[in-house]
Amino acid sequence: MYSIDNSQQLFNRAQQSIPGGVNSPVRAFKSVGGTPLFIEKAKGAYLYDADGNQYIDFIASWGPMILGHAYEPVVKAIQEKAVYSTSYGAPTALEIEMAELIKSMVPNVDLVRMVSSGTEACMSALRLARGYTGRNKFIKFEGCYHGHADAFLVKAGSGLATFNIQTVPGITAGVSNDTLTCAYNDLAAVEQLVAANKGEIAAIIIEPVAGNMGCILPQPGFIEGLRKICDAESIVFIFDEVMTGFRLAAGGAQHHLNVNADLVTYGKVIGGGMPVGAFGGKREIMEKIAPLGNVYQAGTLSGNPIAMIAGYTTLSELKNNPSIYTELEQKTVYLRDGLHKVLQASGTPYVINQRGSMISIHFSDHPVTDFATAASANNELFKKYFHAMLKRGIYLPPSAFESWFLNNALTKEDLDKTITATAESLQEIL
Repeated sequence: MYSIDNSQQLFNRAQQSIPGGVNSPVRAFKSVGGTPLFIEKAKGAYLYDADGNQYIDFIASWGPMILGHAYEPVVKAIQEKAVYSTSYGAPTALEIEMAELIKSMVPNVDLVRMVSSGTEACMSALRLARGYTGRNKFIKFEGCYHGHADAFLVKAGSGLATFNIQTVPGITAGVSNDTLTCAYNDLAAVEQLVAANKGEIAAIIIEPVAGNMGCILPQPGFIEGLRKICDAESIVFIFDEVMTGFRLAAGGAQHHLNVNADLVTYGKVIGGGMPVGAFGGKREIMEKIAPLGNVYQAGTLSGNPIAMIAGYTTLSELKNNPSIYTELEQKTVYLRDGLHKVLQASGTPYVINQRGSMISIHFSDHPVTDFATAASANNELFKKYFHAMLKRGIYLPPSAFESWFLNNALTKEDLDKTITATAESLQEIL
């Protein structure tokens, strides 16, 4: 008999000392309702909660566990490095090796700066773009999430959409005025915005394959068109590859889409499960960062040895075994095709978006190409689907506005079980 009594007790206890009982909002299950699961351990493709229930995991810690949980070479590397101390606040050779490894996998990145989170990476990249260009305004896309720095919390997708937050208290009017927004995949709107703010835009930042309104794919010519606009107007083009970097391909979305950015931000996979971020790009821009330039950025724990060894071990495995990307895509396509069959048989309107090892289901009767179309899907039905899957041992992102992330520990049997659970769940909830 499925029970989450221990998770309920832990959640009740957590709410007495942690805001909302969680340390990151989406974990609260507000979007789908019910009690969040408290996880005790994970191994390979499976999570185990405080009640001993096993789940097939399609979150992979929101992306970084691309090789599976508790991947033995990563765990061993962390254990060996930890005995020498967890932080020095001083340079190490490992930081150089990590930067060199990233450069070897992403040829158009000349210099890399390590930070401690994806939010910090995106915040720093935007500051750098402003310092480099001497301009203040930037363009982001509705539904794209670049972390919780003030400038990015305007029409910011998943987390805010989950809680129906339209405006964020604490964000000043000046910050909001410098943040220009367009619908994802609307190139004409970008052209108009650039023309209306000529010579004032420092950067265009985008999730090249969006993961914070579900998985949303760029339409043909969209990313290429943005590149041309940036070239013509001397605007810094920033790819937020916190999710897509080293997941869609060894070279990330830049390689996958065959479009180069000026600056790229990273997180998730490059930490192998530890808190890590990075930003990098063209030498002429990156040399504006202190201590070479006067755009200041710093972090005591940036490049700490535990995070570096976890990321280095993960990226080395991906570089040395490129077949992992083929295997991941094959597994995702197999899952997609199986879901198509059962969803089609159910008669309910649906859309499946998939690129590489990112995928999402939208209960919609129209294509889902931007935040507005994602938001207009039947997200009440998604809530029922989420809980029906959960009690069948399938752990999906607890929001219709989040991409699923596959890990390479998933087996064909896991995928078949997920497809079967979807058929059973749809039969139950429709």
